Amino acid sequence: MKKIDKSFLEKALALINTVLFSMDHPKSPESMNFFQADTYRFYFLMSFMKEYFDGNEISQEYAISLVPQKYASRIKRLQILKQAVRLNYIIETQSLQDKRRRIYQPSDILIDDFIAYANNVDQNMRKAS
Repeated sequence: MKKIDKSFLEKALALINTVLFSMDHPKSPESMNFFQADTYRFYFLMSFMKEYFDGNEISQEYAISLVPQKYASRIKRLQILKQAVRLNYIIETQSLQDKRRRIYQPSDILIDDFIAYANNVDQNMRKAS
């Protein structure tokens, strides 16, 4: 086995334990379970929330372009976005400038669940440090 500095190893193990705990937590909200179901959804969630918190307007094309194509086809990316809308995790509205354009933002439920998730991950990482 490769020799790894003990402090780096502890940080790596803390990260692993935190991620595994957060993905398999019995009290995890349905929205987080939905987005943690596969790599594409999780990558999408992180990218989507980053764009939202950065204050960027998220159109349909922009939303489905947030994750590299190697993770999912265009059709699958669009299906996941529409499914998240149907589940009320993401809110779809019509652009005021162009009625054909759709704008997306997280629902209050998703924002609350995501912030709780982020806080839990942060707390677990701090405990492990």
